[in-house]
Amino acid sequence: MPLPILFLRRHGTALTRAVALAVLLAGATATPGLAQDLPPEAGSEEPSFTPLPAASLNFYGSPGGIDMPSAEMMPDGTFATTLSGFGGQNRMTLTFQATPWMSASFRYHQLQDLNLFGFKTYYDRSFDARFRLWREGRYRPQVTLGLQDFSGTGLFGAEYIVASKSFRTPAWGGAARDGGRLMVTGGIGWGRLGSYNSLGTLGSRPAYSGTTSRGGEPSYDQWFRGPYALFGGIEWRPNDKLGLKLEYSSDNYVTETQTSSLFERRSPFNFGVEYQWTRSTRLGAYYLYGSEIGVSAQVQLDPRQPVSRLSVPAPYPVQPRSQWAGPPESWDTAWAGNRETVLGLRDRLAEALKRDGLVLESLEVGPTEAELRYRNPRYTAQAAALGRAARAMAATMPASVETFRLVPVVDGMAISAAILRRSDLEALEFDSRSAEALRAVTGLADAAAKPGPGAMPGPDLYPDFSWSVAQYTSPSYFDPSLPFRLDVGVDLRATWRPAPGWRISGKLRRRIWGNIKDGRLSNSVLPHVRTDATLYAQENTTLENLYVARQWRPGRNLYARITAGYFESMYGGLSGEILWKPVGSRLGLGLEGNYVIKRDYDQRLGFQDYDVFTGHASAYYDLGRGYEVQVDAGRYLAGDYGATFSLDRTFANGWSVGGFFSVTNVSAADFGEGSFDKGIRFRIPLATLLGKPSRSGLGLSIRPVQRDGGQRVTVPGRLYGQVREAHRSGLEAGWARVWE
Repeated sequence: MPLPILFLRRHGTALTRAVALAVLLAGATATPGLAQDLPPEAGSEEPSFTPLPAASLNFYGSPGGIDMPSAEMMPDGTFATTLSGFGGQNRMTLTFQATPWMSASFRYHQLQDLNLFGFKTYYDRSFDARFRLWREGRYRPQVTLGLQDFSGTGLFGAEYIVASKSFRTPAWGGAARDGGRLMVTGGIGWGRLGSYNSLGTLGSRPAYSGTTSRGGEPSYDQWFRGPYALFGGIEWRPNDKLGLKLEYSSDNYVTETQTSSLFERRSPFNFGVEYQWTRSTRLGAYYLYGSEIGVSAQVQLDPRQPVSRLSVPAPYPVQPRSQWAGPPESWDTAWAGNRETVLGLRDRLAEALKRDGLVLESLEVGPTEAELRYRNPRYTAQAAALGRAARAMAATMPASVETFRLVPVVDGMAISAAILRRSDLEALEFDSRSAEALRAVTGLADAAAKPGPGAMPGPDLYPDFSWSVAQYTSPSYFDPSLPFRLDVGVDLRATWRPAPGWRISGKLRRRIWGNIKDGRLSNSVLPHVRTDATLYAQENTTLENLYVARQWRPGRNLYARITAGYFESMYGGLSGEILWKPVGSRLGLGLEGNYVIKRDYDQRLGFQDYDVFTGHASAYYDLGRGYEVQVDAGRYLAGDYGATFSLDRTFANGWSVGGFFSVTNVSAADFGEGSFDKGIRFRIPLATLLGKPSRSGLGLSIRPVQRDGGQRVTVPGRLYGQVREAHRSGLEAGWARVWE
């Protein structure tokens, strides 16, 4: 039975009538003449109507009108940023449509002259979650359940059930793909959204008092309790560019207008006009609550969008052997016994791979098969590197070599083996479904730890020295006195690889400008394992890391690493890790142990008098469709025990978005502000920004507040990220690029 039905049966008739009225407000005007198609079949993700071009967002960064929510969902995978402001308050919201039926938001809210918790300007952090209960159909509206500020201070806490129905209208005032669109929304809200013109009360809910600033814990006992009220609105998009909005708000803004005098609320009605400036950017201007002018900017990005063709040399064409080598019975194999000929093949293949940005680690070749071990320093998708390596082999190997075995190698460690037939390459290059067909005939297996005895290493590979100079930016968030701080400067990185599997690396950092050093000092009652960032930011020139690492294959489906030195800006020591991960398995299991010492604040070579044994047992599971869950259980830097739970979604073009939280034996009171560690993270591959292939990316993790509980040491080169991308799930995610 649907969740709303269970909920309504449990609670009395007054609430039932209110919810029914909210749903009917959106759906009562639906007529067969306005519906476009029949309802979708069960389980279908395709709507039965022509949707609006994209969901417009409200001031809270969620699909909605102006200040109220709607039942719309953004397209699956959409990542949105919203900036909005009115009445002495500004909001910045990051929203991710994690699945077609669920979205999550993180918001940072600035309120001027509110005088909460002793701050003249108050900054609030909060999380939202929205769940679609059912899709829009021919006669029925779409219905969504929302939790607003469910894990924060509760200043903006609200829950709601909302319904929306869209209709086609004639186009007006400009071009429109399918005519205009009218969307009608109605809902019922609790908390903030039940504070104006309430219909009744369901249980008790304490009013927000502002007496605690710790926040961070979901207030389950207050959800859908207290006064409830109706809200609603209309949105009309007469063409592809313009949008007009009218809404009735059930938020009385008690704290802002009665406890303080942020603005004067004279009316529950809000009006707005929005303009689609670019494909991804929407701008709006509004008149709110009978007294205030507001503005907003919405940016919606689609990580599912394929990377446009990159500026790289065209791959080698696969020329069928029948066009140049004659019939198979005439193919010579005597060359395999001539070492000079085989060395020449290796050198030709190394040059062909170099043209494509790949590095030949070793080649073992016989009369009918060859194994290539190669390094991929260029392409985000390992499938793209594999495809180019296979084409290079087809262009250089003698005609009798039919079986190719391609082994991607990372820092001397073989990750997997892809086995394919040369005749399949020749037959499928111009097939209408060539990528899918090639995947169907490509085998994946574990790779041997070392090349065979007849393998020839690549020329002049080891020892290898490389260095680079690059700019860096280091942000710091949510200091109440200055919410955003930043250091910028230059990194000098050098790496020496004396032999396969060995790496000696270091990084010097020179700050050119920054203000993180002026941030607030820690007030944590736990050991200051992460909250001394201000003290670590006092020096302009620092040694970020300096370490030696060794990684290898101890057995079948096993990967191992040991690292010693200065791992990161705050810690150095000794770290060991082992990972079990079969190539074709969704499951991976790992074990890591570390003995670390806290570094001196000047980040030279000295250490402080704080050391700790820390380590975790980890489980990784690929849920499919780019979703991956990870659980790490063990001991953290502050000596606390617990587990970290992570969920990430990685797209075929390399984008990734995820979230995490940690639960340890540290109490909420001892943890401090935020109650427990949590955050969001995302990574954007540079290839999508530069238009040329790159394995680098822009990564960022954002915590509502940085505290000391649930913190891990950062060790360079953890194994799972290296291994996964060349295993079945990682290769299949980017397989569409195998022919590029």
